[in-house]
Amino acid sequence: MTYFVYILANRPRGAIYIGSARNLRNRIEQHKAGIRGSHTEKYNIKTLVYFEVHEGAIDAVHQERRLKRWRRAWKDQLIESTNPDWSDVSDQIPY
Repeated sequence: MTYFVYILANRPRGAIYIGSARNLRNRIEQHKAGIRGSHTEKYNIKTLVYFEVHEGAIDAVHQERRLKRWRRAWKDQLIESTNPDWSDVSDQIPY
């Protein structure tokens, strides 16, 4: 099965959220709808700026945890390596 690690942002180099999901499209819809009391709702984090595909849940969760421990500058560089404008990449999610 395919799993995803993703990063959402509220603006370029602004607040971010890192997560993992099996169905990325549904998860992004949930974030955009606003998960009550969540970090993403509090900081209006709704733009998918980065994602990567993993073959298993364990790999995805390990990568999510790894990214969360990274320095912020490294996270920004990771995003900008594939998305220098921090634009929404939701339309690039594979089915």
